[in-house]
Amino acid sequence: MIRLTQLSLPLDHPESVLRQAILERLSLRDEELLDYTVFKRSYDARKKNTEITYVYIIHLSTQDDGAVLARFKDDSQVIPAPDTQYYPVALAPASLTERPVVIGFGPCGLFAALILAQMGFKPIVLERGRNVRQRTQDTWALWRKHQLSPESNVQYGEGGAGLFSDGKLYSQVKDPKFYGRKVMQEFVKAGAPDNIMYVSKPHIGTFRLTSVVAKMRAEIIELGGEIRFESRVTDLIIDAGQIRGVELADGTQIPSNHVVLALGHSARDTFRMLYRKQVFIEPKPFAIGFRIEHPQSMIDTARLGKYAGHEALGAADYKLIHHAKNGRAVYSFCMCPGGQVVAATSEEGRVVTNGMSQYSRKERNANAGIVVGIEPEKDFPGSPLAGIELQEKLEAIAYQLGGCDYSAPAQLVGDFIKGRPSTTLGEVIPSYQPGVKLCDLAEALPDYVIEAIREALPAFGKKIRGFDREDAVLTGIESRTSSPIRITRDANSLQSLNVRGLYPAGEGAGYAGGILSAGIDGIKVAEALALDIMSQSGAEA
Repeated sequence: MIRLTQLSLPLDHPESVLRQAILERLSLRDEELLDYTVFKRSYDARKKNTEITYVYIIHLSTQDDGAVLARFKDDSQVIPAPDTQYYPVALAPASLTERPVVIGFGPCGLFAALILAQMGFKPIVLERGRNVRQRTQDTWALWRKHQLSPESNVQYGEGGAGLFSDGKLYSQVKDPKFYGRKVMQEFVKAGAPDNIMYVSKPHIGTFRLTSVVAKMRAEIIELGGEIRFESRVTDLIIDAGQIRGVELADGTQIPSNHVVLALGHSARDTFRMLYRKQVFIEPKPFAIGFRIEHPQSMIDTARLGKYAGHEALGAADYKLIHHAKNGRAVYSFCMCPGGQVVAATSEEGRVVTNGMSQYSRKERNANAGIVVGIEPEKDFPGSPLAGIELQEKLEAIAYQLGGCDYSAPAQLVGDFIKGRPSTTLGEVIPSYQPGVKLCDLAEALPDYVIEAIREALPAFGKKIRGFDREDAVLTGIESRTSSPIRITRDANSLQSLNVRGLYPAGEGAGYAGGILSAGIDGIKVAEALALDIMSQSGAEA
């Protein structure tokens, strides 16, 4: 198998042209090219007002791969294709009686459980929230009726926080074993669009993701796994530094010597329980800020020029960063093209925002977090839980500013930069549900954050024309960009530093940031756990 990279073609090329381009690039006759697949397709928009081209990575086979590779041995764009197939590290023996426990059924817990089930380990999954269908109803109750369900919302329930997001499936994590391909393949098998296997920035969209997750749950159950919803873990059973099981809110105890801790970044009560149990945790940096909304058509024009609105390109996105004079980094986070800003709190008396898009990305506005990085030693020193306490404090302020009914505080960008409260909206209509209350957002976050964002917005306007337009809308607050703690683990065994058999994993543990990286981490932890069970049982992997 051969990998061919940097193959450029016009945006509107017919499908047949791709095969011809491969033949010409490698000087092959038609019969010599046996097969090819698109491994990755991106587009080059650097010349947006002249020509945008597709750029391909192709995996192909010929009548004589060795001869082709020898002919192009000095060409860095023609190399042997890596093996991207997934191979299980172990198969559980039929005599095995221990069942691993997975706490949390977000992307990390989902893939940890799926891989364990596929290897025959029959995991028990404990999820504090409800299944996707019930959870969707509970979430819409907050958005439409101002009614919060503390155990079933954007943060808690089947699919995790990633379920109500853009369904983005790209990440910058190193992935030498191509676990990301396994994540994509499982999503496609469960009904996701097959183009996520090759487009450069794949996404599924919220409503498609719900059915995909439900089908993956069904596979876990079919393979002998068990999913228990509305099962909140309130205690760990630890004996001489070894995990022996977990206890649920109703007093039920589930024995196991192997537990995956796949918490989301909002499991604050569980974080506090871990701290009481003296499981090693430490504070970590995260970011806070606001959501910003612009007309998607404006972003399309700024990013794609004359190609704005082109069906093949879809809604344009962006990625921005500014280093402010006060030493803070301001950057865009979780950009959602053609989407909406959503209520994402999981606790009463607090307001949190997030972004979401459907697969079509056809809504009027583009939105993204504009956030400022903060650090433990500088901004929330003290206990490992100090970052959680800061989040809670700021979210409670946002609740007050929004009118104490889960509406969110909002302000026009022009007013925010000038330091005056907003009283009326312009052309940009905020998409946040249950609604917004115009105010002065300077009261919502620390001064150093406000100062940095005020400086960054005009700078971003020089990169994307109109980004700092007067009537763009800021909605607050974005406070759960990532976990404020890390449940530190050993780099080799992936177990907790001081509790054997406990596997911290995913975003809540501080080892992932998004659906794809969380899924990858779930696979890694499942493999490490399976190998440990096999070694303890004396069986061969």
